[in-house]
Amino acid sequence: MNDAPASPNAPTPAPQYILQPRESLFGRFGKLLLVVLVFCIISMMGMASQMQEYFGDGRGPRERFHSLSRTATNKIAVVHVSGAIMEGDDFVEKQFEAIEKDDSVKAVVLRIDSPGGTVTYSDRLFHQAKKLREERDLPMVVSMGSLCASGGYYLAMAVGDQENAIYAEPTTWTGSIGVVIPNYNFSRTMNMYGAQDLSVVSGELKLMGSPTKPRTEEETEVLQELVDITFEGFKDVVREGRPKFAADDEALDAVATGQVFTAKQAIDNGLVDSIGFLEAAIDRAMQLANLSPTTARAVEYEARRTPIEQFLNASAPEQPATNGVDLRALDLQTLVELSSPRAYFLSTMAPVLLRSN
Repeated sequence: MNDAPASPNAPTPAPQYILQPRESLFGRFGKLLLVVLVFCIISMMGMASQMQEYFGDGRGPRERFHSLSRTATNKIAVVHVSGAIMEGDDFVEKQFEAIEKDDSVKAVVLRIDSPGGTVTYSDRLFHQAKKLREERDLPMVVSMGSLCASGGYYLAMAVGDQENAIYAEPTTWTGSIGVVIPNYNFSRTMNMYGAQDLSVVSGELKLMGSPTKPRTEEETEVLQELVDITFEGFKDVVREGRPKFAADDEALDAVATGQVFTAKQAIDNGLVDSIGFLEAAIDRAMQLANLSPTTARAVEYEARRTPIEQFLNASAPEQPATNGVDLRALDLQTLVELSSPRAYFLSTMAPVLLRSN
């Protein structure tokens, strides 16, 4: 190896220049055009999403196979009702609408796993399910999940007087037939901090149920009357769905105490027909529709994502709302809802402190 230093007289290498071609006008314009194109596509997809939501044709449920024959054309529709039944969640209604338009549906299974919810929306879903059954002359069967109580049981009565149409799983809890108007009072806490309610009202009952003042006897009587009237409506619905109670008020009063029953207790008290899982309810619906495992296809529904959600790979919730509950900060609307008397068909050991939408 030659370690001798380089000669100081060695020639210096000539400098090398790299010439980078200037970007053409078309290249710059092409990049700008690409950005504009992407922006337009996203904007158009957003507009399409809004139009679909406005006209109601983009949020319709998407059907998917559940069980039985994959090639059969006769369908047994499984409608899932999960979580609290609250305004703001219209997914169950959209399932009913899809079934109403589908002549290939020959029977319906209501799969209910719910503690109940508001009186108004429980009653709305009940009447829609009942209307679907009567107008389409569809056999309807109920499959109860882990909990089918209060407003959930109210909805189950849509099966009408059909024999052996309500199935509960071995560990199902059901019943809780009753009405509650949650009301909480913070007036003593306010007094501790020197706070007062100085609201100006048009009548002495205008602030009935307000959490800022003690409830009077008159207010209690008015609220109790509202509960009693609504409760009688609940019992009328139970009589409609369980003919056993139509001529036996004592038997109905014995179970309409708000108590929750196990599946076996529910059968013993006439609230449920059979113990069985969803498959048993589907088999019963298939039987009522005069179908067989080779001529029936059980289907269920999931929420359809809008184009913008698909583009952004954002999952649209199948049960929005599960259930329409908003746990964000206590804004004015939340405080107003919490202080407004409202009746519920609800089975819960927690105070009702949730917004409806």
